[in-house]
Amino acid sequence: MIEIDRKAPAHRLCSSPVRSPDCYREMRPGMLIQKKFQNGVRMIRRYCGSRQLVLLACLAFAHDGMNAHVAAQQAGATQDPEVSVQTLKPTMVTLTRELPGRTNDHLISEVRPRVTGTIQRRVFEEGSLVEEGDVLYELDATPFEASYRNAQAALQRAESAIPGAQARLDRYQRLSTSNAVSQQDLDEARVQLLQAKADVAAATAALETARIELDYTKVVAPIAGRVDASAVTQGALVTQNQAQALTVIRQNDIINVDLVRSSASLLALNKVLTSRGNGTRNDTATVTLKLEDGSLYEHPGKLQFLGSAVSQSTGMVAIRAVFPNPDGILMPGMYVRAVIEEGNVENGFLVPQRAVSRNPRGQATARFVTGDQMVEERILTVDRSIGNSWLVTGGVTEGDRIIVEGSQRAGVNRQVRLRNVTVEDDTGEVRDANAALACSSTPNHDARAGVCSSPLPLQ
Repeated sequence: MIEIDRKAPAHRLCSSPVRSPDCYREMRPGMLIQKKFQNGVRMIRRYCGSRQLVLLACLAFAHDGMNAHVAAQQAGATQDPEVSVQTLKPTMVTLTRELPGRTNDHLISEVRPRVTGTIQRRVFEEGSLVEEGDVLYELDATPFEASYRNAQAALQRAESAIPGAQARLDRYQRLSTSNAVSQQDLDEARVQLLQAKADVAAATAALETARIELDYTKVVAPIAGRVDASAVTQGALVTQNQAQALTVIRQNDIINVDLVRSSASLLALNKVLTSRGNGTRNDTATVTLKLEDGSLYEHPGKLQFLGSAVSQSTGMVAIRAVFPNPDGILMPGMYVRAVIEEGNVENGFLVPQRAVSRNPRGQATARFVTGDQMVEERILTVDRSIGNSWLVTGGVTEGDRIIVEGSQRAGVNRQVRLRNVTVEDDTGEVRDANAALACSSTPNHDARAGVCSSPLPLQ
């Protein structure tokens, strides 16, 4: 039995006829590979007996490996590229338009004094809600009360002259039958009675005027709404129909939104609806509102009217929409954007925006797959964007297969392999067509779980 010296160097251990396991532990990985290669060469020499045969065997092995690699590359190059296509189908398309605008008061009243006087008391609280007829200010009523009493006295004096004039006329009428008085005296008595009655009517009107002016010393709210801050204080002298308003009352339970739209866009809308013989226009459409922070207003509104004339200075048409405002979220003067449903187009085609590009002339183009699996490029007529799609009015027909992914790898007039997909209009995500169909046919499916929410990877 041969004894192995454990303390001998590694190269001596490995060169001995009986190699110790320590030989392989001591050797580095590179030395181990080299050692195995040398052992293989010794075996080839033992069986072949010539170094030339060893070299030829190595060259043949390398040549076979290179041929296999080239063949794999050529097979990959000749394989048809795969593209993702979506089959186009006509659908009912709702045309919407987003317009800028500002909110305005539905009702507004600037409160001014109807008589001249000094303010004795402010009755309302600033910023509070008032009802129609509530007293807002009280003016000094002393001079108006005196005028009212003076008018009452004038009426009493005028009324006291009527009995004497009536009695004189009656007496002259009895005496005239016996020719005791002349006809002239009788006519004068009749005129005096008429004048006395006219004086009574004038005094009655003066009394009514005095009463109205006395009532005007109490400034009341002409409408119901929220009252603004007061522009005057107690003791201020105000004049009849002055330019400065005492306060302003706004009724904002319903609020107006004034919008503008170019006449050119109205012409474009009419052309789209006319080109589609079954298109309909909606002049009383529902309007949704976007607030300044981008959020949607929860209460929908209605289109109240569309202007019948175009502004000569701006080329715009005035539009007004009315919105309920029960919570007081909308305030006059806010900048908003209104989305108006202006019409419907039947049999419209929505093409994913990711499938459409522009040529050097600026024309919208897209690539389609024909019936023989060949790629062709078409020029499209695009009207507007709706969500993540384009509304295309020309260049497409029902059943066309448009390329949504892989158009860079598939040149025009090249044969391709197809993968049917569906592009979500809301999110723009690409989904497998079969998975999307299964998801839509599943009742009460959860769009956030399973196959219904797994988009295909972008390529």
